[in-house]
Amino acid sequence: MAKIAFFSTQSYDRRFFENVSEQHQFEFFETRLKKNTVKLANGFDGVCVFVNDRVNREVLKALSEMDVKLVALRCAGFNNVDLKAAEEHGVRVMRVPAYSPEAVAEHAMALIMTLARKTHKAYNRVREGNFSLDKLTGFNIHGRTIGVVGTGKIGQAFIRIARGFGARVIAYDKYPVKEMEKLGVEYLSFDEVLANSDILSLHCPLTPDTKHLINSASLEKIKKGAMLVNTSRGKLVDTAAVIESLKNDHLGSLAIDVYEEEEKLFFRDLSELIIRDDTIARLMLFPNVLITAHQGFFTNESLQEITRTTLQNFEDFEQGRESENEVSCKLLKNC
Repeated sequence: MAKIAFFSTQSYDRRFFENVSEQHQFEFFETRLKKNTVKLANGFDGVCVFVNDRVNREVLKALSEMDVKLVALRCAGFNNVDLKAAEEHGVRVMRVPAYSPEAVAEHAMALIMTLARKTHKAYNRVREGNFSLDKLTGFNIHGRTIGVVGTGKIGQAFIRIARGFGARVIAYDKYPVKEMEKLGVEYLSFDEVLANSDILSLHCPLTPDTKHLINSASLEKIKKGAMLVNTSRGKLVDTAAVIESLKNDHLGSLAIDVYEEEEKLFFRDLSELIIRDDTIARLMLFPNVLITAHQGFFTNESLQEITRTTLQNFEDFEQGRESENEVSCKLLKNC
């Protein structure tokens, strides 16, 4: 029976993982995994972590010294794990590669629709008894050009939704997908996508090449008045540069479900505290900015799939089996 320590535990993690497996023993910690908390993993066979846990070289060395041989991610991204260090210390890393592409894609479109039709403002007005339509003029998605950066599984799901709205879809990806081209998607260079998109939606992973993909230089190339949407990884976007673009009335609007400094904020109730992050506090003042706290994945269907796949990863680890969900330098050939 494998003993697994869960870090960054939320109430829904307990709800979905408790009492679902008689083959494994779980203990749940609300704290994030980092160098100051790694000692909590002592006596366990593996750790189960989320997007804001820090699985760096120092943490992996400590895990190895405690004979912890598995890092199981409850997410698809693994940019918070030092894969080279994991390999050196004999720690296996597994993830949930595709829990529900549709969940994130649908959330991205929900953000777009909210900004396009100002339903968040309308809702608050009606709650206050204000039924005026003044300053609530929106725009149609039909006929607009939507640019998609990254056409993996989530990007493809988003494209299908956008096509259903009657939007023209253009895309940038190093590896164009023929199935998307058959749907009418036109693959262009990154700069061409920036210049021609009324709405730009990011669906690419965070790598050294994509960090701050949206920066001062790329924002100068973006179509004036365009909407930028990020439901992928916070560090794809240079937030300070985006604020300047919004201030200068070049970027038309912004919708984010992720933020580059989110680990200090997201998944916590800070309603009774002062927000000490001046950057996100500034963003929250813009009337044309919409922020959600990394909830794109948060559907029953996604959580069920995350649970199922993670349990399978635990079982494969315990039995010493190979897994298609494993990530390593050797498999990715990029360390």
